[in-house]
Amino acid sequence: MTFHFDMFLNCIPCLLFSPDEREAVQKKTFTKWVNSHLSRVSCRITDLYRDLSDGRMLIKLLEVLSGERLPKPTRGRMRIHCLENVDKALQFLKEQRVHLENMGSHDIVDGNHRLTLGLIWTIILRFQIQDISVETDGDNKEKRSAKDALLLWCQMKTAGYPNVNIHNFSTSWRDGMAFNALIHKHRPDLIDFDKLKKSNAHHNLQNAFNLAEQHLGLTKLLDPEGDVDHPDEKSVITYVVTYYHYFSKMKALKVEGKRIGKVLDNAIETEKMIEKYESLASDLLEWIEQTIIILNNRKFANSLNGVQQQLQAFNTYRTVEKPLSEFTEKGNLEVLLFTIQSKMRANNQKVYMPREGKLISDINKTWERLEKAEHERELALRTELIRQEKLEQLARRFDRKAAMRETWLSENQRLVSQDNFGFDLPAVDAATKKHEAIETDITAYEERVQAVVSVAKELEAEKYHDIKRITARKDNVIRLWEYLLELLKARRQRLEMNLGLQRVFQEMLYIMDWMDEMKMMLLSQDYGKHLLGVEDLLQKHALVEADIGIQADRVKAVNNNAQKFAIDGDVYKPCDPQVIRDRVAHMEFCYQELTQLAAERRARLEESRRLWKFFWEMAEEEGWIREKEQILSSDESGKDLTGAVRLLSKHRTLEDEMNGRAGHLQHTIAEGQAMADGGHFGAAKIRDRIADLRAQWAALEELAGVRKAHLEEACALHQFQADADDADAWTLDALRIVSSSEVGHDEFSTQALVRKHKDAAAEVASYRPVIDALHEQAAALPEEQAQSEEVKGRLAGIEERYKEVAELTRLRKQALQDALALYKMFSEADACEVWIDEKDQWLNSMEIPEKLEDLEVIQHRFESLEPEMNNQASRVAVVNQIARQLMHNGHPSEKDIKAQQDKLNNRWSQFRDLADQKKESLISALGVQNYHLDCNETKSWIREKTKVIESTQELGNDLTGVMALQRKLTGMERDLAAIEDKLGDLRGEAERLAGEHPDQAKAITGRLAEITAVWEEMKATLRNREESLGEASKLQQFLRELDDFQSWLSRTQTAIASEETPNTLAEAEKLLAQHDGIKNEICNYEEDYQKMRDMGEMVTQGQTDAQYMFLRQRLQALDTGWNELHKMWENRQNLLSQSHAYQLFLRDTKQAEVFLNNQEYMLAHTEMPTTLEGAEGAIKKQEDFMTTMDANEEKINGVVEAGRRLASDGNINADRIQERAASIDDRLEKNREAAVELLMRLKDNRDLQKFLQDCQELSLWINEKMLTAQDMSYDEARNLHSKWLKHQAFMAELQSNKEWLDKIEKDGMQLVLEKPETESVVKEKLSALQKMWEELESTTQTKAQCLFDANKAELFTQSCADLDKWLGGLEGQIQSDDYGKDLTSVNILLKKQQILENQVEVRQREVVELQSQALVLSQEGKDTGEVDGQRQMVEHKFKELLDPLRKRKNFLVASREIHQFNRDVEDEILWVEERMPIATSTDHGHNLQTVQLLIKKNQTLQKEIQGHQPRFDDIFERSESLLMEDSLAVEAIRQRLADLQQLWGLMIEETEKRHVRLEEAHNAQKYYFDAAEAEAWMSEQELYMMSEEKAKDEQSSVAMLKKHQIVEQSVEDYAETVHQLSKTSRGLTAAGHPESERIGMRQSQVDKLYAGMKDLSEERRGKLDERFRLFQLNREVDDLEQWIAEREVVAGSHELGQDYEHVTMLQERFREFARDTGNIGQERVDAVNRLADELINAGHADAATVAEWKDGLNEAWADLLELIDTRTQILAASYELHKFYHDAKEILSRILDKHKKLPEEVGRDQNTVETLQRMHTTFEHDIQALGTQVRQLQEDAVRLQSAYAGDKADDIQRRESEVLEAWNTLLEACDGRRVHLLDTGDKFRFFSMVRDLMLWMEDVIPFTILFCQHLNCPFGEIILTALCYWVIPPIWCI
Repeated sequence: MTFHFDMFLNCIPCLLFSPDEREAVQKKTFTKWVNSHLSRVSCRITDLYRDLSDGRMLIKLLEVLSGERLPKPTRGRMRIHCLENVDKALQFLKEQRVHLENMGSHDIVDGNHRLTLGLIWTIILRFQIQDISVETDGDNKEKRSAKDALLLWCQMKTAGYPNVNIHNFSTSWRDGMAFNALIHKHRPDLIDFDKLKKSNAHHNLQNAFNLAEQHLGLTKLLDPEGDVDHPDEKSVITYVVTYYHYFSKMKALKVEGKRIGKVLDNAIETEKMIEKYESLASDLLEWIEQTIIILNNRKFANSLNGVQQQLQAFNTYRTVEKPLSEFTEKGNLEVLLFTIQSKMRANNQKVYMPREGKLISDINKTWERLEKAEHERELALRTELIRQEKLEQLARRFDRKAAMRETWLSENQRLVSQDNFGFDLPAVDAATKKHEAIETDITAYEERVQAVVSVAKELEAEKYHDIKRITARKDNVIRLWEYLLELLKARRQRLEMNLGLQRVFQEMLYIMDWMDEMKMMLLSQDYGKHLLGVEDLLQKHALVEADIGIQADRVKAVNNNAQKFAIDGDVYKPCDPQVIRDRVAHMEFCYQELTQLAAERRARLEESRRLWKFFWEMAEEEGWIREKEQILSSDESGKDLTGAVRLLSKHRTLEDEMNGRAGHLQHTIAEGQAMADGGHFGAAKIRDRIADLRAQWAALEELAGVRKAHLEEACALHQFQADADDADAWTLDALRIVSSSEVGHDEFSTQALVRKHKDAAAEVASYRPVIDALHEQAAALPEEQAQSEEVKGRLAGIEERYKEVAELTRLRKQALQDALALYKMFSEADACEVWIDEKDQWLNSMEIPEKLEDLEVIQHRFESLEPEMNNQASRVAVVNQIARQLMHNGHPSEKDIKAQQDKLNNRWSQFRDLADQKKESLISALGVQNYHLDCNETKSWIREKTKVIESTQELGNDLTGVMALQRKLTGMERDLAAIEDKLGDLRGEAERLAGEHPDQAKAITGRLAEITAVWEEMKATLRNREESLGEASKLQQFLRELDDFQSWLSRTQTAIASEETPNTLAEAEKLLAQHDGIKNEICNYEEDYQKMRDMGEMVTQGQTDAQYMFLRQRLQALDTGWNELHKMWENRQNLLSQSHAYQLFLRDTKQAEVFLNNQEYMLAHTEMPTTLEGAEGAIKKQEDFMTTMDANEEKINGVVEAGRRLASDGNINADRIQERAASIDDRLEKNREAAVELLMRLKDNRDLQKFLQDCQELSLWINEKMLTAQDMSYDEARNLHSKWLKHQAFMAELQSNKEWLDKIEKDGMQLVLEKPETESVVKEKLSALQKMWEELESTTQTKAQCLFDANKAELFTQSCADLDKWLGGLEGQIQSDDYGKDLTSVNILLKKQQILENQVEVRQREVVELQSQALVLSQEGKDTGEVDGQRQMVEHKFKELLDPLRKRKNFLVASREIHQFNRDVEDEILWVEERMPIATSTDHGHNLQTVQLLIKKNQTLQKEIQGHQPRFDDIFERSESLLMEDSLAVEAIRQRLADLQQLWGLMIEETEKRHVRLEEAHNAQKYYFDAAEAEAWMSEQELYMMSEEKAKDEQSSVAMLKKHQIVEQSVEDYAETVHQLSKTSRGLTAAGHPESERIGMRQSQVDKLYAGMKDLSEERRGKLDERFRLFQLNREVDDLEQWIAEREVVAGSHELGQDYEHVTMLQERFREFARDTGNIGQERVDAVNRLADELINAGHADAATVAEWKDGLNEAWADLLELIDTRTQILAASYELHKFYHDAKEILSRILDKHKKLPEEVGRDQNTVETLQRMHTTFEHDIQALGTQVRQLQEDAVRLQSAYAGDKADDIQRRESEVLEAWNTLLEACDGRRVHLLDTGDKFRFFSMVRDLMLWMEDVIPFTILFCQHLNCPFGEIILTALCYWVIPPIWCI
């Protein structure tokens, strides 16, 4: 029956209250109704709409109502989960044929009130109302159902009740009477209906609802206060239905109660049988378990007999013990259970099933376990039996091999015990080779001995029972082997000792033969006939001695080796020790004799060599002296300077050679004298040769002194002439160069001339010292040569030509500079005009094309034109600057310069205007074309994305498809945002272009409309597609990410947990770098971890399901692992940091120790120098060394401090660090003290050496002056006066140098005070100097007195004449009116004035000296008047000239001051004019470097101005004093000062303005530089991101991904840089920068480039991810295919088992193999397939390859599963066949065994027969189980025969026939024995009866006779006869 939801909505009666109130009532009622049913499963809802929205409660409600099991609700609280759960509930309702129209799962999930209430009402109708059916009374019985039936039922139950009239489910129930009537109808005991009043509706309702809730258990669905006052039909129906169902159920329960009693009796009986069954089952199971424990015991006897006995006992248990009792009990249990179950079925009771563990199946399983244990026990026993048999065989093999080895070892021991070596070296060598052969054989035999040992070890490993005997015999073999090796080693040692001794004896023979040969050579009497012969004999003898020395070691070694064999004691001796000692002693004696002979011969040879060597040296000296006498006798002095210098050099060389020869000569003479004094046989000849040689040497020295003086004078004259010639030649050359009028014809030639002139000017300036030196050289010539006219004339000519050259140089420099500036200006202007003409022609011919490609080409040309224009602008500025400078300086071609400048500037302005016009046209056309291109690209882009969205329609609705779809749509969000931004840009561009190009406005706006339409269409498609997505894939994605993260966490923890410690610094740095890399990786995963934690909290929040609890535990474990990872990293970081610090410390300590070692070496190997230069060098070296020490000391102290810090910080190597640091510190302190001490000693030595050098210099000076003082050549009167003057100057020089001596004495005394150890040396030097000084003074005084005494009058007259002549010349110079025309001439005149003043001072002393001379002459009686007159006249002239001299000096000083001021003013003006072009320059640079350089230049200029300000102020201060004077030059000075002040102020102002302009340019260029850097960086990144490089494997793919992550992070970080650039550009634009437009364009380029770079980054990241996942899939596929291949080898095996045990083992192993393969393999294959599907669905570039891999893998997996199935079937068939063979064999053996055990004995008496019968009965009962097995075997045989054919079928039939034949035979034997035993029992029973009767008769007959006789009974005979007749016949019958 189906329901239409709208039908029920339309059936609702119109009530008096609003729909909202009705909805609230229904919600309340339905909520209570739902809770009433959910309470059965302990659930409850509070809000009907919200709590049913997730679908869980809805599913539980339907399960309660329907009693069926619905699909398990999906866990999770996401919308997709809720939709899925609600879909399950709605699907169930549809399966129940409930029609739900206009209702979907999303309505319930969204909490739609109307549809949710409709759904509950539909459920109520289906499960509560639909089943209600009532038949009407009357003739026409009508069956009503559902709502009508319920209404009819209510009417029927309340019929007859007053005030109750039910005709609907709304108003009829308002007064509550109907509810009370229903209750009273069924439970009249609860209500007194008559007391109820219709008017009291609230009481009636309350009473009915309370009673129903309290006594009937019906939930109060309606509220008396509100729900029934305005009743809702659905709510009332819902509540009334509960009454109907309760009362219907109550009626059914009454009927059912009567049936219960009948069942109780049967249940009690059955319960007793059940208890019996459970007791018997428990006993049987307990016995089975105990038996299994016993059977599973594998402790077998450790011997063959013991195992055989255990196997026999086991067979007895299986054939006798188990079948008699337990097997029967098991059958009885089965019968009992069948009886119980049959009775319960007959009573229609629930069939009894024993509880878990006592089922028949459980007993059978336990029984099977018992049989399996029995089988395993049997297998184990048989395996152990086989093992024991193998051990016995192995033991017999061991005994056999051990006997063989013992025999061989004994024989070889006897062999190696013999010592037959021989008594010479060949025999011992032969014995050695024989012994080596024996050793080889014995060594090869070791493997055989080891084989015995290995057999014994194998027996020991297998725990052989007689292992003690085996071990003892093995030890005996090893002992024999080791003893043999010891014997062999001992024999080898003895043999080696014999061989060594024989070799020593052989060596002794060789040495003795050699010593005999040497003796013959040493006894020779040949000692040489000349020196060379003696030398040759000595060399030969030296070789002999060397051989003897070498043989000493050989003799010593041989003796030592021999002594080793002569040791006394109990050790082995290869020879008698006394023989060895005798040979050693003899050889030592021979060697000592040989050594003595060699020494004697050497002494004799040395004596001979000394004599011949002396004669040779004397002859050589005599020849040398004769040679040098010829040279020194020459009169040649040289024709020119070169010749004279060469001769003088040769002579000095000769003197040096003589000095060197003198020492050698004296040494030779001393040797000869010593030989003569020593009594040499040639003493007389020696003394004669010595005397002759000394005389020749003295003559040679005298001749050398004469020639040296002659050569020195000639050399000085030639030198002056040569220098003068050079000066003349140079001045002529320089004059020719500087007088040239050529200034060049172009810039290049002029620059070359300027460079040449600069070199020439520098050369002219540097030649001044040469001319001065020439004057000094002329003064140093001898007197007659110095005063010659030739010398004076040449000096004057040279001086005059030099001045001319200097003036011409200055004039030519100015001319070249002017020409260069002019040519440079014209050259630059021409170049600029050529470039402008070329570009102007191109611009004029250029037309703006329409195609975009042509526009881009022209744009590229324009972009390259801009830098060129900037360069040309700077060149034009340079031309203008040069032109201004030239015109300012008054260049002769000023008009041409001005015209060229104007022409260039006009051309440049016209060109710039033309370029700007063309550029604007190009940009406009390019903008339109770019707009159309962007429109096309954007439109294609949007359509491409639309196709992508539409392509997702083909994806499935499963999880994989949803995830792939969601991933695609999510990835498109970034593209859509970029498209939207692009559309906005296009709209703005369209508006702008439409305004600029009205003719194309329609096309522009049309393109925009097309794109907008496509965009809207795509957005609609995307919205429709996104609505179909949910959140199902989020949870799965989260779990995948969680698995990946945990895998990474485990790997990282493993990597960090490494215990590796570095041993070198490189290892430490490597480990630290790796550890830092792990830290970076952890930091990179930090965000993933937080996301995972948040996602996990969201997923598991409020979930109680086990899976969610497990997920929560995983998250907790993840937290723990994350925290532990950080702790592990910190611990590892601490360890590695300490290790790294320790390795650094070790490296630094090694360096420090190297420093210390070098210091110690230097300090220990420094010696005290013996010269001042050496001492100063040593001090400097030591100071440098100490400076190095100080520098190294900081490093070493740093090492020590670092070590102490490491030790104090608790480094793991603190002890070793502390020890090394302390050692280095101690060594450093010692080196520092030693260095200071050494420096002090070096300084002391320096002071001493300085003092000694000063003393030496003073002594040399004194000696030189002594020669001058001792010159007494003053007899000639013509030079007497000049000599007197010179001597006066000489005495003055002596007096001035007296301070030198005093200083040396003072220094010496100070040195003695400070360093007492130098006292002896210092005082000795000082005394010698004092003595020499006193001698010099006395000699000087003597010479002065002699000169004066020689001609006093002449001397006085000449002195007066000279003074008078000099005064006349001085007067002429003073009267000159020349005070200089410029500053240079004034300075020259001042210098001359100074020279005159100095000469005046000297002449004044001469005037004073005239007084003393006049006094002396007057005392001698000369003409006193004449003398005084001359003296007074000279004095008077002298005094008159002093005042004019002073006045001239004042005039010169004043003139110099004026000229100096003018020069300073001109210099300042020139200085300002030179810097003014820089201050006014418009060159602001074209890049950042040039701008910074210009700023620095401007700052330097400002600093120069500031530094020059004091000089400027000084000029104006000085000008005040000059302007106060009354002079003609005042106006000119004032005018120049005004010009200077104007220029100065203008320069300061221009400098400030330029500073401002440069700052603006700097800001712009800095922005351009940063922007260029950003563009360059982004271009580099773009090149990387556009790279087509692909990873070759997974490792490189991971590396590239990590690298790209770093690049991505750097790109993200670079956003701040781009933002800063943007901020800078906005700031510059806002400040009104002149280049604002260009800056804005540049910034837009940067932003666009950055956006493009980010897009490229995303694209490359996607490609790398795809590549990585491809390699990951490839690895998984390869691993899985390899794994499948390995499994296929096992699954494809053809091994089917050799017997039953083997095939059972194979089957069990293969079953486990198949299970593992299926579980593991399917999981791995599914994982790979999922990964492959993801790659294919994502549109991977290699999707075809991935699909191929997937298909190949699935095929391989399917092949493997097929192989497994095939082998499983084959093994099952093989198992059945072998099991049949095994069972047949076992049954046959058991039948035969039973047959054998059937006894033939039939018993000796009745008791034994009865015993045998009982035993036979037991035997027959036992073989009943065997009969069951035989029947089972027959069934198996029939089944197998149908499956097999041929030989196997025949074999099966044959086995079956054998068993059946044996079984029938056994049954026949059993039957025969049973009959036989019955007959035997009857026989023995009869015999017993007869025997009893006979005994009775024997007792009765005598008694009867006596009785008859006693009674005299006549019947006695008759009685006896009767007795005999009754007893005897039976006996005869028998």
